[in-house]
Amino acid sequence: MPAAPTGFLAALTEAERESLRGRGASRRFERGAVLLHQRDDSDRVVVVGSGRVKVCTVTDEGREVVLAFRGPGDLLGEQSAIDGEPRSATVLALEPVEALVVAASEFRAFLEAHPRVALMLLEMLSRRLRDADRKRVDFAARDTVGRVAARLVELAADHGQPGEGGVAITLPLSQDELAGWTGASREGVGKALAQMRALGWVRTGRRRITVIDLPAVRDRATL
Repeated sequence: MPAAPTGFLAALTEAERESLRGRGASRRFERGAVLLHQRDDSDRVVVVGSGRVKVCTVTDEGREVVLAFRGPGDLLGEQSAIDGEPRSATVLALEPVEALVVAASEFRAFLEAHPRVALMLLEMLSRRLRDADRKRVDFAARDTVGRVAARLVELAADHGQPGEGGVAITLPLSQDELAGWTGASREGVGKALAQMRALGWVRTGRRRITVIDLPAVRDRATL
């Protein structure tokens, strides 16, 4: 039995999902492949079927800033498809990804044919904007440990697998990527994780983090 749809796809009716699938084509992307390129023209949107991706941007100084992680059911590239501006971010596959690729013109036609989905998409974009605003406040108001703790709480909620030893974060995240998402240096993130390890809050390995004491990490995130 196919898995139940999640993310953007879950909010569509079956008829709307079939209409969208009929306008696109399935594609597979290997780990490390680029699904969308920053500054490219807005020629398509992508709906993730399976696998997870990283949404990031590169500053003029060459530093990668991680904006978000997306997974099954999530919609990518919709903002550029709507406003016609070049893409503001790059999307890379963190693991093998199966996706539906829809031409921007077809996606706009889909929204015109399904005004309920257009309103739903507006609400989704508003939530993402609010989340971006919240993270900017985090960067200004919290120290590095607090920001790392906040991201770990988010990862545990979105990509966590509870077990006897804590909540294992299943997203294969490097320390550099966590630093880029946290808005801190790699050294600063390393020190923050070392402090949490010493307190018995987390356990770390290569691209692996297990949150042992989630309440303590959540409390630290709110300081």
